[in-house]
Amino acid sequence: MLLAPDPSPLLHEMKLEAKALPYACLLDGEGGLAAFSPADLGTWTPAKGPLWLHFDLTEPAAQEWITGSSGLDPVAIEALLTVESRPRVTRIGDGALLAFRGVNLNEGAAPDDMIGIRLWVDAHRVISTFRRHLRSVDDVDQGLRDGTGPANAAGILVELADRLVTRMSDTVDDLEERIAELEEQVLEGTRRETRFALAELRRQVIALRRYIAPQREALASLLSSKLPWLEDGHRLSLRETTDRLMRHLEDLDAIRERAAVTQEELQSRLAEQQNVRMYVLSIVAAIFLPLGFLTGLLGINVGGIPGSDNPAAFAIFLGMLLAIVALELVFFRKSKWF
Repeated sequence: MLLAPDPSPLLHEMKLEAKALPYACLLDGEGGLAAFSPADLGTWTPAKGPLWLHFDLTEPAAQEWITGSSGLDPVAIEALLTVESRPRVTRIGDGALLAFRGVNLNEGAAPDDMIGIRLWVDAHRVISTFRRHLRSVDDVDQGLRDGTGPANAAGILVELADRLVTRMSDTVDDLEERIAELEEQVLEGTRRETRFALAELRRQVIALRRYIAPQREALASLLSSKLPWLEDGHRLSLRETTDRLMRHLEDLDAIRERAAVTQEELQSRLAEQQNVRMYVLSIVAAIFLPLGFLTGLLGINVGGIPGSDNPAAFAIFLGMLLAIVALELVFFRKSKWF
C-alpha cells in the first residue's frame, strides 16, 4: 500500500529561482498570505501554515526539486512530471494526486487546446505543476493576495477546481453564439465558409468534451473519497462545481447536436441547389438535342443537301428551328417540367 509522504520539514538543498517556482504561497489561515519566499522551503514545517508551491516544469530546476527534494512518493513524482495526462484523482495514503484541465485563454491560442495542471494535495500542502500558463491559477493567487482566498490546502484545491470550471463558461457561451450565427447563415443562404466554420466548430466541441467529461468523473471521485482534510464545506463547493461542469457538458452536447443538424440542413440545401442546376442543364440539353441533330445532319459535306441552291433556305431553316423550340417549350410546360 502506498503511503502519503511525511510533510515535516521538506528536503531542500537547492536554490529555486522565481521562474521555476512562480508561486510559493504560505497561507495565513484567514484567506491571505503570510511572509514566505522559496529560500524558506528548507525550514518550513506544517506548524507554520499550509503551503502552496506551483512549479513550472519547463525549468529543469523545478523538475530536479520535485524529484529530489519534495519527499513525495515516486508514483506521485512521476505523475507530477508527466507531459500529458487525462483528468483523474488517485488517493495515496492521506493525500491525493490529481490531474485537471483548463481552457487555453492565452493570446492567440485555441480554447480547445486545453492546458493540463497536476497537483499533489494533502492536509498541509499543495504542490502543483504546469508547462503552459493557466489563468485560473492567477485567479486563485489574486484571491490570496486580496485576502479573500482559501484558508487551507483543501481550499486551494476547491478554489482551483471552481476557477477552472468558471473559466470554461465564456468558452461554452462563445460556442453557443457561434452555432446560432451559423444556423442563421444557413437559413439565409449557403456559403463555402459556412461549411468550414461548422466543421471547425464541431472539432472544437469534440476536443473540449474529450477532457471535460473525464474531469467531471474526477471531481465525482474526489467527492466520494474519504480524505480526512476535505471538510463538509469543501464537499459542498465541489458538488456545486461538479454540477456546473455537468451543465457545461450538457451545453456542449447540445451544441454538437445543433451543429450536426445544421450541417445536415446545409448539405440538404447544397444537394437541392445542385439538383436544380442539373435540372436546368437537362432542360437546356433536351431543347438543343433535336436542334443539334438537324444542324449536324445538314452540315455534312455531301451532295444533295436540300435548299443548297435556294437563297432563302437558311432563313427557312432558322424558322423551322424556332418552331421546334416553341413546340418543345409547349410540351415541357404541359408536362410540368418547369
